[in-house]
Formats: sequence, C-alpha cells, structure tokens
Amino acid sequence: MKEIVNGFLSFQQNVFPERKDLFKSLASNQNPKALFISCSDSRLVPELVTQQEPGQLFVIRNAGNIVPPFGPEPGGVSATIEYALMVLGVSEIIICGHSNCGAMNAIASCQCMDTMPAVEHWLRYADAAKTVVEEREYETAEAKLNEMVKENVIAQLNNIKTHPSVALALRKGKVRLHGWVYDIESGKIIALTPGGKSFISLSDNPETCFE
Repeated sequence: MKEIVNGFLSFQQNVFPERKDLFKSLASNQNPKALFISCSDSRLVPELVTQQEPGQLFVIRNAGNIVPPFGPEPGGVSATIEYALMVLGVSEIIICGHSNCGAMNAIASCQCMDTMPAVEHWLRYADAAKTVVEEREYETAEAKLNEMVKENVIAQLNNIKTHPSVALALRKGKVRLHGWVYDIESGKIIALTPGGKSFISLSDNPETCFE
C-alpha cells in the first residue's frame, strides 16, 4: 500500500502540475472516442498499450473481458455500454483479450471452481467459445489456451451485438467493432478480420475491424 500512496504523491506533486490544463479541461466534461473492454488482469493496461491520454478511452475491465448478452436484468457491463453509446457517443468499440489469461485458462483446462461460485457463474458467458474450442484437438495446453482466448473475443463480440444500443449504432453506421488479442511478452496485437474468420497483425493492418 505504501508504494501506491507514494505513487499518488508523486503524481500530485510532479505529474499533475505539468498536465494541469488537461485535467482542468476534463473536470466537467469527457469526450472519449472509444469504448475499450478488456480483462482485469494487471498486466494489461489499456491506456498504456494504446498510449491514450486521460479522457480518450472509456474502459470496462472484468475477468475474461466478458460482455453478457443483453437481458431483462442488465448489469453494470450493460449499463456502461449503453452509456458509452447513448450519452458519450463513442464510435469505436474494442474487445481485447490477452495471452496467458487466467480466466480463459480456467475454462480451457476445466479447472474446478467450486470454491469460487461467482467466478464460475461469470465465466459461463464464455460457453460459446468453450464449445467451439472443445470441438478441436490441440498439440499442447498452451495452444488450446491461445485458441480459447481468440474464440472468447469472438464470442463477446457476438454478445455485445445483442445490446439494443449497439444494434442501433451498427445499423446507423455510427460505431465499429474491433476484436484484439494482446500478447504480453512481445507487446504485439492481433486483430480480428471482417466477418471474424481470422486474426492478423494489427501493426501490418491498422485499418482492420471486425464490423
């Protein structure tokens, strides 16, 4: 905790004064262009990876970068998506998985989660990805995990399209969907191609999007 407090003090004393005008402009308004949905994993920091300033990303983080389908009792993820589109008017939505994801590994390796019922319930929203992955054979557990991470991104993109605000924005051509997987060790990102058939290097194909 001491390191966290010291970090804040350093921000307050050194960083904030140099960026005072930026924070003043953000004090009463925000105008992010993108909604970034990622895993809560401490190794993936959306603003760092994308080099975005405060105010530029509207972020949802949770275990497994999951988006539950829209339902009669929408939760916090649904409310945040709706706010991002209907109030903030974001024009890009990025769902970003990452390598060595603990949530996806738990699914891929069929780990017992009896002691974590909330986690077990939450990860059921990745069942579509699990079903696809279980139909294939893999040479290694790592290869299976990597596919689970990719298929989960696809599954969550399909889930997010069930949200009325997203469906409306897509129909009007006001939003684009992106599916990414970030590799922690190399710092590279692969992006889902239109139609969701494959992942390709984002560096080599910066304009690619899922839909």
